[in-house]
Amino acid sequence: MKIAAIIPSRYGSTRFAGKPLAPIAGIPMIQRVYDQVKQAICVTDIAVATDDRRIVEAVARFGGNALMTSAACRSGTDRAAEAAKQMGLAPEDIVVNIQGDQPLIAPQTIDETLAPLLSDPELGMTTAAFAIVDKQEITNPKDVKMVFDTEGFALYFSRAPIPFARDKDTRFDTFKHLGIYAYTRRFLDIFTQLPNGVLEEIEKLEQLRALEHGHRIKTVVTRYDSPEVDIPGDIPRIEAMLASPGV
Repeated sequence: MKIAAIIPSRYGSTRFAGKPLAPIAGIPMIQRVYDQVKQAICVTDIAVATDDRRIVEAVARFGGNALMTSAACRSGTDRAAEAAKQMGLAPEDIVVNIQGDQPLIAPQTIDETLAPLLSDPELGMTTAAFAIVDKQEITNPKDVKMVFDTEGFALYFSRAPIPFARDKDTRFDTFKHLGIYAYTRRFLDIFTQLPNGVLEEIEKLEQLRALEHGHRIKTVVTRYDSPEVDIPGDIPRIEAMLASPGV
């Protein structure tokens, strides 16, 4: 069985054009993501899936593997599916989709997210969550929150705070969704054939497409955070974290 880590990486962005090539402490962000993924124990193949020749050339410069995919892809998942096809992955192979704006993604989180698929071949899709420490993330719409059932299957993802406590003295963890998914190649092909969901369009969250069409997403809670770079102003925070002991 192959376990292919695919990193969707789009050059165009309304909030941060050229984001994958932005330097973080002197190293392009896409290279930092790639280097983190390489450290995952379970991954057998890695590829950056992009629609821009500049990213292909940048990946080649640091010795990585990049694939050109269509500019018409609806989402990172659709881009990952196109790359999986180019890589010739079999239906039972596993694809790990790591967002290209997570320069601190922990290799352990990648292996943890894969684990349920390796132990239960009937599962189609998994993802990861982190118990929020920085309370500002609870109300920040760029940080996606999620809730899951007693068996760890996702119930909903939202940019709004969920769950919302009616009583102010209620104490509970709020979980942030991390930008990593794992799927069997078989399920990934099913996912990309689904029409866009109503909730997906409202929240602008592609994972809601799976839930809206009745598919289950197994969630792994990890102790490793993975802050994303959405705007240029996020980079100093990442650089400060890199400079901290233990990162």
